[in-house]
Amino acid sequence: MVLLPIIFSSSPGSSQIKALPLNVELNKLTKSTQQKKLDRVYTLGGGDRVRINIFEVPEYTGEYQIPPGGKINLPLVGSITLEGLTTEEAADEIAKRYARFLKRPLISVNLLSSRPINVFVSGEVTRPGSYTLIPQGGAGENPGVQYPTILAALTSAEGVTMASDITRVVVRRKVRGGGRREVTLNLEEWVSTGQLPQDITLRDGDSIFVPTADKLDLASARNLAALNFAASPTAARTVAVVGEIVRPGSYLVTSSVDNIPNRTAQTGGGVAVANLPTLTRVIQQAGGITSQANIRKVTIRRPTKSNGKIQTIDVNLWELLQSGDINQDVILQNGDTIFIPTATEINSAEATQLSITTLSAEKINVGVVGEVKKPGKVQINPNSPLNAAILAAGGFNDSRAKRVTVTMVRLNPNGSVTKRKIKVDLSAGINEQTNPILHNDDVVLVGRSNVAKVTDPLRLILGPVSGAINIARFLFDNDN
Repeated sequence: MVLLPIIFSSSPGSSQIKALPLNVELNKLTKSTQQKKLDRVYTLGGGDRVRINIFEVPEYTGEYQIPPGGKINLPLVGSITLEGLTTEEAADEIAKRYARFLKRPLISVNLLSSRPINVFVSGEVTRPGSYTLIPQGGAGENPGVQYPTILAALTSAEGVTMASDITRVVVRRKVRGGGRREVTLNLEEWVSTGQLPQDITLRDGDSIFVPTADKLDLASARNLAALNFAASPTAARTVAVVGEIVRPGSYLVTSSVDNIPNRTAQTGGGVAVANLPTLTRVIQQAGGITSQANIRKVTIRRPTKSNGKIQTIDVNLWELLQSGDINQDVILQNGDTIFIPTATEINSAEATQLSITTLSAEKINVGVVGEVKKPGKVQINPNSPLNAAILAAGGFNDSRAKRVTVTMVRLNPNGSVTKRKIKVDLSAGINEQTNPILHNDDVVLVGRSNVAKVTDPLRLILGPVSGAINIARFLFDNDN
């Protein structure tokens, strides 16, 4: 009778203990371990250059370039297929063929230079597709050969996107005899510790998949942009801005300072605007936010490549202004759409503070017409109230202006026009009743006072009479 070693196991929540053969548990452990490792053995193929040493017959020793198909011709034995064999297996196969001619053939096969490695990169990378990587000279699993790494493949694909999850990168490799084996790598762990679970060097036919992050962490995303295998943060990208923005539309955002208003590079929170294609930069290019913007609930909609879904990123720019949280200034990606919603309630103190930041427009245009000293278009700071526009137009035109009420006309985003009467109080602070915040392209109409309404018709009547008297006086003077 053969006795097998046993291992005791208990189920969670159960007091029963059962004995299992040790070899069953070891088989499970071995299988689990194999799933986490890739076959790192290099197999020969067309394009490899090898040196075959036949020690007893040095004249047959030589270097060979394995042609497509994997067959080479050797002296005496003729054609031998090396495709799919390791160097050790190739040496054994050659030794068997020379056994007919040599008593104890001593054969060695050394890889001098390996063939180019073709890999496929997909998922959240800038340019998914097939890439050819060239092994380099130096240290490696074979003398003189250093195989490309997963980082080299990601760099060739122009880096991972901002929507990627680098904690679950999958590498798939063909298994000898058919099938594939895969391993999942946490590249974020490699960045923080400097060590991968295993040193992944690529082999011909490998595929790499970078998944989409389920939820974007703003701090992690900014750190990701700084990695050398991430997409270039300085590359130009096209994004769209809609909602409460002065000039909604599509913009080409770059890392250059061109096309950015010449304003102070400080926000209300004292944070310098980064010279990168960020959210605040495209807001500046689009003319700044309107006075109705809710900067606490800015949304970025980002298309993904691995599953075609839209990734939603919530941003609170007020945190950027107040606490200097630079992570809120998201680095943008090609195809992003930024939506700036309308605020349901405007805080006058916050509006004033926001008007001096780089998020707001440098100036807004307001028309002031009627009985003011300098009627026409005036430029005022964003989030400025009605009183500021009247003062910018020189103030009321003495006794001719109707000072009690003015009319404000506003063109709404939907094409409709709002017209409202406002009781004026030049001493009042910002408020919706007597001193509301103006929007870009608002028009303020200052009417005539009751005195002006009475005297203006008299001037029309008396104007021709006085004119005739003046002409007669001019002719009489000339005749004399």
